[in-house]
Order: sequence, then structure tokens, then C-alpha cells
Amino acid sequence: MIATPGTVLEGSAGSGVARLSVSQLSKSFGGIHALRAVSFDIAPGEIHALLGENGAGKSTLVKIVSGLHVADHGEVFLDGVPRLFRTPMEARRAGVVAVYQDPKLFPHLDVTENIFMGVQPLHRLGTIDRRRMYDRSAELLCDLEAGLSPTAMVAGLSIGEMQFVEFARAMAEGVDRLLFLDEPTAALTPSETERLFRVVRRLRDRGTSIVFISHRLEELEDLVDSVTVLRDGQHVTTRAAAELDEAAVVRLMVGRSIEDLYPGRTELAAETPRAVPSHLGEVRLSVRGLAQRGVFENVSFDVRAGEVVAMAGLVGAGRSEIAQTIFGATPPTSGQIFVDGKLTKVSNPRQMLSLGLAYLPEDRDGEGLIPRLSIMRNLVLPIMGRLSHFGVVSPARERDVSRRYAADLQIKAQTIDQAVATLSGGNRQKVVLAKWLAMNPGVLILDEPTHGIDIGTKAHVHAIVRSLAERGLAILLISSDLPEVLRMGDRVIVVADGRITGVFSRADATQEAIMSAASRRRELGR
Repeated sequence: MIATPGTVLEGSAGSGVARLSVSQLSKSFGGIHALRAVSFDIAPGEIHALLGENGAGKSTLVKIVSGLHVADHGEVFLDGVPRLFRTPMEARRAGVVAVYQDPKLFPHLDVTENIFMGVQPLHRLGTIDRRRMYDRSAELLCDLEAGLSPTAMVAGLSIGEMQFVEFARAMAEGVDRLLFLDEPTAALTPSETERLFRVVRRLRDRGTSIVFISHRLEELEDLVDSVTVLRDGQHVTTRAAAELDEAAVVRLMVGRSIEDLYPGRTELAAETPRAVPSHLGEVRLSVRGLAQRGVFENVSFDVRAGEVVAMAGLVGAGRSEIAQTIFGATPPTSGQIFVDGKLTKVSNPRQMLSLGLAYLPEDRDGEGLIPRLSIMRNLVLPIMGRLSHFGVVSPARERDVSRRYAADLQIKAQTIDQAVATLSGGNRQKVVLAKWLAMNPGVLILDEPTHGIDIGTKAHVHAIVRSLAERGLAILLISSDLPEVLRMGDRVIVVADGRITGVFSRADATQEAIMSAASRRRELGR
């Protein structure tokens, strides 16, 4: 059943005039058509999933409705009234708020100051009523079950905690008509995710419509009332959620079946795992008794050539900090690191890169890319020395290398001169990966490599990782996605509270065993 603008789907949570109606919405950036005549409706007081691959047009649509972009063609109706928001503040005043995947907060301000930035309560004389602001902040954080102090500095929070500050900010801005949540659970633990879902259901019960964007299809079950699927900037369908299962959603999103994406699978959670290599090479990375005071301690493990070692654990367990220490971003307080059998006194990332160890960070935009630069400039930055002759860089070699890696990783862009900031999340992730692969590393650390990317791109990233291991790279893959850990890891290391609490072979690794180890606290490392 395909929706027609201005009406509400039969069986959805409401009737009569739609809360949101987009009609023939189109938007282009240069020669790229982000949206092509998209039309669908969302009912009052319903949770609506907006799904599609990276680059399908989801974020562009959200930015048009919430005032960040202006459509080239088409109209947006809110409760039957045509609206054109030219800034997010205009949209917020109308009860429309968007919370994006990556928190945009001021790290050197406290939680309350971030929550009320731009909407501070005032005394009659026009000065900020700080007491009322902090009291209201405490109420919002309590409603969200966030467990955060209103006076805590944002710089000291985890990504998941920052996400809850963003949610509180949306509540403070008085969202009462339409709330967009773009990948809201990507950085949350299972318990944090359930807390968020309780808040979302309460908002729905009060009459707010929630648009939920997620690539984690399994978490949408029993949450959403209806689903809209976009593909290549076009509307595919809008249906009641009860009419679709995961296989049908995947087919609508990517135009292919699950079996085409993951050969040998009969359902999404049952992807055939990577075959354990029959022969592994020498140890490429060896970590012994590694510690970072107050963060993690007594970490020891090996990664061999041709092996994928998956590191699992809950958000905040210390996995990223271990990776950053190995890479030299934060030198260890004790312990030893060997690369290709040689003891290395870690001092900085440049040194580790020279030894053939590359690190793809979880925060691809903040730490892995320079978004305002082109794809080509990002790709060649680490290898400028290799492309120069007597200090002069060859433009022809720059373009040749960039085109080769962009083609190998299937980066979707108009040209390699396109700014990275204009790419979808999945394609930005591919640019980061291509940048480090151009250095021909022997050891590759991947920190949440499929964070926030769609199922089709995820399948491609997994295929790339498999091919790199087959070429002899030693790969440490950090992931919060248990199915990904199980399908990709030849061995699984579990980290909890800054210590290794479990090491499992492929045969012994199960979701239950991994979650049990991830939930332990202060146990003896292995």
C-alpha cells in the first residue's frame, strides 16, 4: 500500500489530517539527485521508520523538514498547513526537532548549558534564570533515566551519554509535534537503548510523531507503527510495519534479497560466518600487559597475519582506548607492544604508521577525515611522500591512486574532487578505509567499521575485510554488533571495565558467552 500525500494510512496510529506530509519533494547537490519527487505521510502520534541505504536521501529529507536545507521543488505540510522552515530554530518553535547520529555539543560547557543552549529561561529583566534552568535540566534527565548530573562537563561523557544530552535538549525545546531520531541507538548499550525506547513510546502516547532512522532492523520490531523506504532518492513504499518482515525491508531498501547480499543465509541473523583460515602467518601484532592508568590494565593478546580478531564489549568498556594506545594516540603507562616481532616504544601515530600499523577510528568525521577537503585530498594525505619526486607531488599520480582506491571500494561520488562532507555516512567510511589501505599496512585496527552504515554497505565492508585478511593483513576489529563479531572474528576477545574477561575460539563464541563476559566487572584478565 503506497501512501498518497495529505492522508493517513489505514491502520496507522491516527486518522484524518497527517502530522507530516511531504509532496513531490526534490533536492539536488550539483549533479547528484538526493531526492526525486518524494511523497508520503506520517500520522499524528505514531512511530514511523524511515529506511534506506546510505545515500538513499533520508538525511536530506530530514534536513529539509527541520530547516537545514531548502527543497528545490515540492512542499512540506505540518498538520495540513504548508510550512517552509529556513532555520532549525524556526522548526523548533513549531515543535519540530531533529536529533542526529553524531552529537553536536560544546565539550567545555556542562550538561545543562548544552541542553538549554539558545533556549535559556530568563528573568523578567532578561538575564538567564540559572536556578530554573538547572532544576528543569534535572527533571529532563530524570525523565530520560539518563543518570547524569546536570553540572557534569560534557568533555568527560561517553558518546552514549552525550546522545542522552541531545535527547534532553530536544525535550527542552518543547518537541510536541514531530521528532526525528537519526541512528539514535548507534552508540548506546542495550540497557540505554531500552531506556530510549521507553521515552519514545511515552512521547507517542502524548501525541508526538517520531521518525526513527536506523540501520539496525532488528530493533524496529515491536517499536514502529509504519515504515517508509527510500532508494536512490526515490520513494519506494510506505506501509504498516505489520505488513513487512526483515527480508522484505531489505529487498525494498537495496533492490536485492538477503541471499544476494549474504550468500548462504536464510534470515538476517544467520549470515554464514567467515571461514576460519586453515593456515595463519606469523604474529604481526603482540600486546603484553598493556595499561593506561585509570582506563584499562593488563591487556595481552596477539593478532597473526591473515587473522581477524574481533574485540567485543559494551560501550565504555575501554576497547577504543586500547586501540588508541596501540596506535600511539595516548602512549601506555606500562606494558609492551611488538610489531612484526620487534619491541616498539610507542610515542605517536606517525611512528606506528611508519611500522605498518593503521587505525580506522570510530569517529570517522572528527578523527579520520577532513570533511571540507575532496575525496582525492583525503586519500592521498598519508602518502604524499610516496607520490612526490624531489618534494614535488605529481597531480597525475594523485589522481591515479585516488581513482583506483575509489573504484576498489566502490565509493559513490560524482568525481574524486567532490568534498567528503557531501558523501553519505557509508561512503565517508569507505574513504577513511581507502586512505589507510593506500599505505599498504601490515596491521589494521578497525574501530566500529560499520557504525551507522546500511546493510548493503555493511556487506561490502565485510567483503573488503575478508579480502584484506586473505591477502595477509592482521586485523583487529572492534565492534558492538554481536552478529558482526560472530560472523567476522576468527577469535573473539571480550573487554569489560578495562580488562579482558574472555577469549573465545570461533567454535566457542556464542552471543550468550560474549554477553556474559562483557557484563563482568573487575575480573582477572587473560
